[in-house]
Amino acid sequence: MSYETILYQVADGVASITLNRPSKLNAFNDQMISETIDAFKGAGRDAAVRCVLITGMGRAFSSGQDLGDFQGRGENVSIGEHLRHGYHRLVRQMVALEKPIIGAINGISAGAGCGVALATDIRIAADTASFMLAFSRIGLIPDSGTNWFLPRLVGYARAYEMALTAERVSAARALEWGMVNYVVPSEQLPEITAAWARRLADGPTLAFGLTKRAMNRGWDMTLDESLEYEAHLQEVAGRSQDNREGIAAFVEKREPKFNGN
Repeated sequence: MSYETILYQVADGVASITLNRPSKLNAFNDQMISETIDAFKGAGRDAAVRCVLITGMGRAFSSGQDLGDFQGRGENVSIGEHLRHGYHRLVRQMVALEKPIIGAINGISAGAGCGVALATDIRIAADTASFMLAFSRIGLIPDSGTNWFLPRLVGYARAYEMALTAERVSAARALEWGMVNYVVPSEQLPEITAAWARRLADGPTLAFGLTKRAMNRGWDMTLDESLEYEAHLQEVAGRSQDNREGIAAFVEKREPKFNGN
């Protein structure tokens, strides 16, 4: 697949998406939103892809919406429709993708860029990275899924503080708060995230996807409903080739060779 605002490649079971508007700090315009959605769709359909890694080119992950691009549409543009047809589709595509998504947060992740970062499954941040909800500076509320993801990760008080103050949260504080899984030296981020991606790409992809589905659905379930849903999904996982291979490898005292089915 060929794109103009992102880079996309597949190698060794890993699809790598790089937001590629470095002169704009990888701010999203309509084209980049559309191309990122398409890349995630392609990764979902491609049986060769068993893990997705997303990062930014240059010194930013993404500074959010390209306001200059948006302002050029005139005063009567609907922000709500822009969200519904753009960022909402992207975030839903990421959450629905039943393959693990690693966010390699290489720099500032602000506004809608923060929402996209939080929609990944495993977040590994460079020690120079930071997170920011800049919406209040222009009289808006957080969007792009941040009102759903952030309070679940850090709690209401911290999430609301970020929204009110629009202050940067450092990578170290993000780790302390539970926004990211790991913080690593900036120069080691590509190597470490690539190793994580290869590890997950070699794993039981079906089980990873079913686990993601169970945990996302679990937010809206009672305990009894969640237990029943677990039993249903476990039945599916238990009939997989990966389950048979995992058990055989355990009995034979060797490393399993999962094929993702």
